[in-house]
Amino acid sequence: MTQRPRVLLTDRAWPDTSFEQSVLDRIGAELVESPTTDEATLCRIAADCDAIATNWAKVTPAVIAAATRCRVIARTGIGIDNIAVDAATARGIPVTNCPDYCVAEVADHALGLLLACARRIGFLHHRTKQGEYRLGAVSGLQRLSTQTLGLLGLGRIGRELCHRARACGLRVIAHTASGSDHGTGCEMVSLPELLSTSDYLSLHAPSTPATHHILNAESLASMKPTAYVINTSRGSLIDERALGDAIAAGKLAGAALDVFDPEPPDLSLPLFRDERVIVTPHAAFVSDQALAQMRTQAFEQLVAALQGERPQNVINPQIYTAAVTSLDVGRATG
Repeated sequence: MTQRPRVLLTDRAWPDTSFEQSVLDRIGAELVESPTTDEATLCRIAADCDAIATNWAKVTPAVIAAATRCRVIARTGIGIDNIAVDAATARGIPVTNCPDYCVAEVADHALGLLLACARRIGFLHHRTKQGEYRLGAVSGLQRLSTQTLGLLGLGRIGRELCHRARACGLRVIAHTASGSDHGTGCEMVSLPELLSTSDYLSLHAPSTPATHHILNAESLASMKPTAYVINTSRGSLIDERALGDAIAAGKLAGAALDVFDPEPPDLSLPLFRDERVIVTPHAAFVSDQALAQMRTQAFEQLVAALQGERPQNVINPQIYTAAVTSLDVGRATG
């Protein structure tokens, strides 16, 4: 009797597993949830599983090494910085993600944070709820059509925000490593120009060694003292201590943050208690529709791999090229 495939779900940010189980039922697979996300526990459970699905938990080289039966690792999300992709690739394990499930939601959230900064909504809300009904609590408000939004990164979400911001009258500029505007017609600039010109700087870059703390004391010092930083991408892009110091010293007007390093952050730190800083709990990706799409898509790709098919979105497609090359060599010498 063939053993049922077992799928490890390391963690989730939603209340049940109905979508996941409905997809797995198509092939009679069993869903196994980890009680914690520590490496030792994940190693123990992964050793008896054929696939791994992860939300925010770290799938480390040790976890991948322990998962000797694993045939696919699925990220229930976009970024794959919590997965040791090189270790998976070395084992010939495809790593999948869901690159388009929450593009509209995150772009909407980033625009909402920008508007909240522009109109000082968070600040005024906080003061008013405390009993201070005073229009003069803020000054220096600027019409959006006189302001510039800088985009650090121009992937799917950055492009969507570009369209939304232009509709609000903002000038939009961007910087990418490739220099490509990806068909948006967006004005592309150098990183120094992006930093010095932006009234609102919105981050849309992946977490990589090259982007780690790309906003640090030095780069923040080159920004306007009236500028705001908006981050709906990855917390590691910002040196949070340097950001807090810049705002406290009046060298930046404020920030709006949905992502942090680590997560959850220590909300007792001065940065997060500053009323010039808007903080949301990594919520930009959430909508009923986005969650349903992501959960279904992630597990459909996982099931495809378990059935011997190539999933739709594979982060490390070279494993298939390597497999074909190996097969061709075998045929030629066999």
